[in-house]
Amino acid sequence: MTTPALNLTVYGTPGPQGSKTRNAAGALYESSAKVKPWREAVKTAALDALHHDDAWSALNEPVWLDLQFSLRRPKNHYGTGKNAGRLKTSAPHFPTSKPDLDKLVRSTQDALKDAGVLADDSVVASLSTRKVFVLWGDALRTPGAVIKVWRLNDLYKEA
Repeated sequence: MTTPALNLTVYGTPGPQGSKTRNAAGALYESSAKVKPWREAVKTAALDALHHDDAWSALNEPVWLDLQFSLRRPKNHYGTGKNAGRLKTSAPHFPTSKPDLDKLVRSTQDALKDAGVLADDSVVASLSTRKVFVLWGDALRTPGAVIKVWRLNDLYKEA
């Protein structure tokens, strides 16, 4: 299989984008305070990776975007007292609470566009996403995401 056009590891707490709230003056703002730092972390990681590729231009062709978000487990998944630091047997294997996966994708795609990885969100023709807890399987050791971008035209040439 062709290697991804871009392979990034981004560290930081993934922030969802989408929900808006109105302040007393009626202005809209993001409900999540995590979205701005997350978008900056993704943008910075992308710009750092692209810094070494003078020939790179924003992808304006069909791409497959693969995102794996690694999230911190809530404290209530762990025991207390002599069991502090041990995962409870009742702790879920997968994160099924907020943040919503589609909102994490939205903030990440927008950051990739801002960094010049994608010409527009609309070029994403295939998307695979998942959210996992840190230290689970191939997840990161700290919160963040692994982002892979493939040129679909290259993959179809191989087939």
